[in-house]
Parts: sequence; C-alpha cells; structure tokens
Amino acid sequence: MTSTDRPVFRFAPSPNGELHLGHAYSALINHAMARANNGRFLLRLEDIDRERCTKAFERQVLDDLVFLGIEWDEEPRRQSDHFADYAAALESLAAEELVYPAFMTRGEIRSFAERYREENGHDWPRDPDGAPLYPGFDRKVSTAARERKMAAGERFAWRLDMEKAIEFVPALHWQESGEGPSGETGDIRANPMQWGDVVLGRMDIPTSYHLSVVVDDALQGVSDVVRGRDLFFSTSVHRLLQSLLGLPSPRYHHHDLILGSDGRKLSKSAQDTSLRALREAGMKREDIVRMVGLREVLSEVF
Repeated sequence: MTSTDRPVFRFAPSPNGELHLGHAYSALINHAMARANNGRFLLRLEDIDRERCTKAFERQVLDDLVFLGIEWDEEPRRQSDHFADYAAALESLAAEELVYPAFMTRGEIRSFAERYREENGHDWPRDPDGAPLYPGFDRKVSTAARERKMAAGERFAWRLDMEKAIEFVPALHWQESGEGPSGETGDIRANPMQWGDVVLGRMDIPTSYHLSVVVDDALQGVSDVVRGRDLFFSTSVHRLLQSLLGLPSPRYHHHDLILGSDGRKLSKSAQDTSLRALREAGMKREDIVRMVGLREVLSEVF
C-alpha cells in the first residue's frame, strides 16, 4: 500500500445468530479506526454455512449496525455469492498437491484422541482452540483409494498438508499493533504448524473460514484487519495461505474480548444477550458505547 492509498478496514460477522456486545465492540472499533484514518469501512457477511445463516439474521445484523451509527462504503460482500473465487484458490493449492481429501469426521478424531490418551498416558496434540489435531491418516492414502471413496459418496473435507505447505514458504511474520493472549505485539513470527492439517473446503462447499477470509481480504483490498484476540493464533494459518496463494498481508490488530459475568467470551451459541434484546429494553447507542468501554479503548489506540 502506498502513502496515497486510503486504508481499508472491514467488519465480517456471520449471519447465523443475533449480534451481541462483542460484535458491537469490534464493529465500532473498526468503524472508528477507519474514519480516524480517512479510510474505507467495508461490511462482509460470512455466510458460507448455508444451513445456519439466514436472511432474517442478515437483516437483523444490518439493522443493528445502523442502530450503532455505522455506515459502510460499498455494498456488503456476501461470501455465498463468491464460491467461485474460493474454488479457484482451492484448485490452485490442489494443483501443487498441497491439499488432500480427508474422510475422518470430527467425532472420529475425538475418539482417536481419547484412545490415544488411554493407550499412551498423555494427550494427543491439540490446536490453539483446544481441538485434537487431525491424525493425517488420509494423507498417505493412494490416489486410487481416495477416488473410490469419493465416488462412493463418502463425505470428506479438503485439508491442507501442513508439513508440505511449510516447505514452500520462508519464515512468516506479521505486524501486530494490538496484543495476543500473552501480550504479543510488534513483529510476530507465524507458527502455522500448531494447527496441523486445517480444513480448507468440504465436498459441498469449496471453502472454509481460513480460506475465504484470506481470499476476501485480498479481493477487497483490506489493509488493516481488526478483530478479536480469540483469532490471534489463526493469523498464522492466514499468513501461510497468503504466501501460498501470492496474496498481500494486511496489518493486524487483535483487540480485547467482551466477557460475560462468568469470565468467558460472549457467544451466539450460548445465547448471550443480543443487541436486539438490549435495544428492546430501551438501550441507546451511547449506552452500548459506554457498556463496552469504547471511548477508553479508542483513547489508547489513537
């Protein structure tokens, strides 16, 4: 990005539930940083999960953002409209033999990890989110055997061959202006190996969160990714994919999370209090800004 370019920020919710205070916090920070830096603010709807994402939730997302006083600078990008972009990226990785079809389900992976602990007395490795790493058995299956399984209709996911992928790239870093969970900031060395063979697509959807987010950020010209600290370690995978696909690397800023009274991260799945419910209870925009401590945070950022 040259000095004459305007920075580009984005807020990228999934319309699979109602927004809560954590989403409001992230959206408001992105919007404020974009405006303070004479930048552009984009809205992306990450709706690749076609079963859980609905138009009703999408309308609620848009309504909540308007309530927060947030304006976006072009039409929202809906990921479900751009599967061809993700399929092309996945195909380019397949052409380098960096992905393979993996047939173990998440339940089977968990069962394997449990058996491993029982038999060996210590845990099978887990990723930063706490899920057991994929054992990689399907990585060694012959092409003919894979094709038979796929022809028979067995469900599978496209996984990145992490060991092979890392051989393709030099040491990776990113610039962090926020903080990681242990206070990491500045020049951060990526460690994608800690994630193992991550999912990049499925048999019916040619993408995953990791793949679509790096493709979208590049196609939308995003220069600054501002998001929750829970995604700090995912940046290692994103830097690897950016390098493999020849995509630019944005600057990153991982911010604090809004926690519930029990100290855990707010979640749609846990049905934490939504913005809609707070609005129906009579809350105003300034009440939300005060609740998430936005003014104090922005005084530190700027």
